[in-house]
Amino acid sequence: MNLEEKQLKSKTLYQGKILTLKVDEVGLPDGSTSVREYIKHSGGAAVLLIKNKKVLLVKQFRYAYGKEIYEIPAGKLNSGEEPMVAAARELEEETGYKAKLVHAFDLYPSPGYTDEIIHIYFAEKFVFTGQNLDEGEFLNCEFILLEKVIKMIESGEICDAKTVSAIYRYLYLNNL
Repeated sequence: MNLEEKQLKSKTLYQGKILTLKVDEVGLPDGSTSVREYIKHSGGAAVLLIKNKKVLLVKQFRYAYGKEIYEIPAGKLNSGEEPMVAAARELEEETGYKAKLVHAFDLYPSPGYTDEIIHIYFAEKFVFTGQNLDEGEFLNCEFILLEKVIKMIESGEICDAKTVSAIYRYLYLNNL
């Protein structure tokens, strides 16, 4: 059975700096129609850097959740920007590290309502050059033992999807 839905009409409800809210009428495989509300997003890039069995995490206040959360360094792609370039930029801005990056995988954080793709990289051969945060960006960087990070994930202290996915991919690839 063909599962594809065809766009019949599209309306932009909101266009902001980082997202666009759309409402589309779609034709379903059985010939009926439905409505799809979704967010268009430029995508993001994130980096897992592990040094001496310690994971480099940033902790920042996330307004939508109303609390500080731990996550791997990440940020949105600028228009037309290659994901690896964005990952390198964000890693250096947020943490002060320059690194050789290796693409690990792509993540669809919430395919039910957004087209965002987060490109995840592993850092290799890194050097500290100095943090250079964007204006209005406030965060703390911390190296946390991988063993403790796993416990923080299991206890629910770390819930960020890109971080959890990157850690578990790393563990899987390294047979840990």
